[in-house]
Amino acid sequence: MQESAWFIAAIVLYLAAMLGIGLWGYSKTRAYSDYTIAGRGLPPFVAALSAGASDMSGWLLMGLPGALFVTGLSEAWIAIGLTAGAWANWTWVAPRLRAYSEVAGNSITMPSFFENRLQDRSHLLRITASLIIIFFFVFYVASGMVAGGRYFEATFDGSYLTGMLIVAAVTIAYTFFGGFLAVSYTDVVQGLLMFSALVVVPLMAIAALDSPADLVTWATTHPYGPHPEGNPTYFNMFAGVSAAVIIGNLAWGLGYFGQPHVLIRFFALRSPGDARRGRLWGISWMALSMLGAVFVAMAATAFFAQNDAISVTDQENFETIFLDMARILFHPLIAGLILTAVLAAIMSTMSSQLLVVSSSLVEDLYRLLTKKKPSDASLMTLSRAAVVLVAIVALALSVHPNDSILGLVAFAWAGFGSAFGPLVVISLYWRRLTTAGALAGMVGGAVTAVAWSVAGLSSVMYEMVPGVAVAVLLIVVVSLLTPAPSASVTEEFDAARQL
Repeated sequence: MQESAWFIAAIVLYLAAMLGIGLWGYSKTRAYSDYTIAGRGLPPFVAALSAGASDMSGWLLMGLPGALFVTGLSEAWIAIGLTAGAWANWTWVAPRLRAYSEVAGNSITMPSFFENRLQDRSHLLRITASLIIIFFFVFYVASGMVAGGRYFEATFDGSYLTGMLIVAAVTIAYTFFGGFLAVSYTDVVQGLLMFSALVVVPLMAIAALDSPADLVTWATTHPYGPHPEGNPTYFNMFAGVSAAVIIGNLAWGLGYFGQPHVLIRFFALRSPGDARRGRLWGISWMALSMLGAVFVAMAATAFFAQNDAISVTDQENFETIFLDMARILFHPLIAGLILTAVLAAIMSTMSSQLLVVSSSLVEDLYRLLTKKKPSDASLMTLSRAAVVLVAIVALALSVHPNDSILGLVAFAWAGFGSAFGPLVVISLYWRRLTTAGALAGMVGGAVTAVAWSVAGLSSVMYEMVPGVAVAVLLIVVVSLLTPAPSASVTEEFDAARQL
């Protein structure tokens, strides 16, 4: 049996399982709140793995190992920043957001929460937040589709376009039918797959080296990948990077406070108290997975250099080293099952993002425009149509990608982190926040992040840093210069804090 046939068998099994979970989710989805936030009944283990899997995407298995392989451990600052940021998000945001989102008009999306939190009758906060979500998520979903196409290129030596379409079609299908419940439980399966693969592949690669010591010596003294004379500073986390770059990479962690597809898991928890157990599961999964990605890159420097018969498929960004190692090291059926971890990472993120943006289109824009209150059935139909619409737009952007997976993710991550991150934290902890301050900070943060990136300043410092700084400054200054919030707003704030 040919290698590709084994791969196909493994992937078909996986895709069938995802569709099966999607149909199960469909059978359990009876109300609009079930479709959007699973009726606020998500157990902490499910919420934690769902948040982790939807967050990491193909970046964890492709983008991060590729960056570490090319540059060295100086790229690990991103992983450190993300892990710290995720811990802070579960600790300081999750319990308060779960309580406040229910107190503030039973909000089921981030834009509706901002509006209800400040009792904004103009709807400007809600509309602006929705437009920001739609804009940045199109790029985020596109990054997943690019990863899907490259996955099929590396795995089957096949067509980028065909692979992208297959991944998109299955992801759209189970998101379309099963909604949030299906997305969350497929994320659990996908998160376990990702974790297992990131443990097994580096261990087997280390065992295959001429000497286990090559793991920590090869990159600095031998040629590999893009370094014909080796990379003497590979293990120096401070080499070749300025303090500004280190701060920028650590600042990836700030982005967690503003990612709608992560924050929506907090809305769906059974209770605020579940956040503590969710943090334990989520951070344990994340820290070990990140460590696995680092060891994949370290092992790859020697693994590919010690055998002239093998090479990395992606010779530009080297984002296929995990895929290539799995294919070489394992029997095709086992390799196929391991390689589904990449599909798992890609699809878990895409499905969460599609669901969030469709909810924003329907809940935060359509419901403001219609005078008659739609039925739950109508809202679910519209949400499913929005999933397909957003996917089509993202597909169009992905046909001819002109950036790396990490580059696309970085742009969207900074956009959300700058626009929503400071506003989320301040809205949960500061009674004096006003609608004008919230709007100024959200728009200022998003515009700063985009302008910084377009100006080509990302190489100097990641756009998250100036974006967050501008947002915080505008929120505080404008709130203090405008009339204090009404008594009903502050009373609701105190009630949410008690929970």
